[in-house]
Amino acid sequence: MIERQLTDKLKQLASQYPVVTLTGPRQSGKSTLVQTVFPELPYVLLEDPDMRALAQTDPRGFLANYANGAIFDEVQRVPDLFSYLQGVVDTQTANHPFILTGSQNFLLLDQISQSLAGRTAVLRLLPLSYPERKAGNVLPTTVNELLIEGSYPRLVTQSLDPTDFYPSYIQTYLERDVRTLKNITDLSTFTRFLRLCAGRVGSALNLSSLANDVGVSVNTAKSWLSVLEASYVVYLLPPYYDNFSKRLIKSPKLYFYDTGLVCSLLGLRRADLVETFYMRGNLFENLVLSEVLKHYYNRGQQAPCYYWQDKTGREVDLLIDTDTGLLPLEIKAGMTLSNDYFDQLTYWNKLSGNSAANSYVVYGGAIQQTTSQGTFVPLSGLDRLLEQGGKL
Repeated sequence: MIERQLTDKLKQLASQYPVVTLTGPRQSGKSTLVQTVFPELPYVLLEDPDMRALAQTDPRGFLANYANGAIFDEVQRVPDLFSYLQGVVDTQTANHPFILTGSQNFLLLDQISQSLAGRTAVLRLLPLSYPERKAGNVLPTTVNELLIEGSYPRLVTQSLDPTDFYPSYIQTYLERDVRTLKNITDLSTFTRFLRLCAGRVGSALNLSSLANDVGVSVNTAKSWLSVLEASYVVYLLPPYYDNFSKRLIKSPKLYFYDTGLVCSLLGLRRADLVETFYMRGNLFENLVLSEVLKHYYNRGQQAPCYYWQDKTGREVDLLIDTDTGLLPLEIKAGMTLSNDYFDQLTYWNKLSGNSAANSYVVYGGAIQQTTSQGTFVPLSGLDRLLEQGGKL
């Protein structure tokens, strides 16, 4: 098994809280991780109809079997269990942790806020990060392969073909999560909506345009987008606005948590097709953002990520709010060092007072290079840059 960066944080919080909740997309490795970290705890999959029926019909009797803690997988399938679990942990005299996992963030957090507030720590597990893949010796040789392959553990560790994996993943997602979260009967239209979202990766969200192209109301598009967010398919990057300019874009940018899923939805079946694809820059930008999210989530932290753009088109792809101030990143898919890559950062530096020494371009090449305008950082150096909050 590839060692997950979240392991230490998961162990720490389980020693401090009576309940730890682990969320993340389907097949991101949640079940494998918790069973590996807590082999002594009974494992209960609540998608199993028999176990779910027991938990639903007699929750007290069900929980009595697990007085010394347990792992409850896909726990959002039995929402009434949360209230009874509250009573169990409140009467515990010793710390016997309950580990809850689920792939539907909205349903989980809604139940937690009602029944387990203050009693549980919440962690997020995304698919494999670049450092995890590197440590596990399962990195592809090119960026294009990384973009089209994505990073779901089962796909990576079992060397599955993305053209087989992702269509099945999408179908499973539609049949389970979509129908659970929202009573969506027209799955073909929702699938079209999902594909159109993939075609807008890295762009400011325009709900009216998206709804128009799908042929649904704006409210429906907004509701469907919330489904994609709640089940860890899409991520909305909020804008950063301060006094750098009064005329700023205030819509979030649309991204996916995994580029392999985007490539599948866009019909990209081979890595060589990615090289000349018109959205390659957007896909690489998405890859970098997802790596930043993984860096923070794997440390049990919120991701303090934003983008900045004014109405003239000037922008900074990613602003990260660190303890020492804003860390600006420009993201370029090209492999060749070019000083032009710093143009947007130089403009933003004049507005914000940021220094060239704190300006970074994450690009598709392999060399780290400092210039008078800032520093080029390869994808392999991104995690170290984030760990140090800049200051390479």
